[in-house]
Amino acid sequence: MLDSTVEDFFRDKAESRRLFEAILRQVERLGDATIRSSKSQIAFRRKTNFALVWIPGQYLKDRPTAPLVLAISFPERNTSPRWKEITEVGPKRFTHHLELYHEKEIDEQVFKWLKRAWDEAV
Repeated sequence: MLDSTVEDFFRDKAESRRLFEAILRQVERLGDATIRSSKSQIAFRRKTNFALVWIPGQYLKDRPTAPLVLAISFPERNTSPRWKEITEVGPKRFTHHLELYHEKEIDEQVFKWLKRAWDEAV
């Protein structure tokens, strides 16, 4: 069961919520993970965060945005063309941002990326 902070995060954002629930189903396939929510994002964690979701419309109000962004960190740049943006956040640490519009985009490739990040978050 999700806490009230997660409920508040998705209040009046049904499309974003559906995408989050699809990601949550993938995370549940991995094994133990916890969820931490704040006003700006929801983190999936083991010992450290392995994935985050956020709603770009909270910040980019003057242009069309994806309903949800999934951010996953790897020690190197992943070359998939699916990433909207990759930022170097520290030595050997790159955050990859995947814009999500439809549940079908949360496919086996996304599961593999989540699995890799989950494996490294111990």
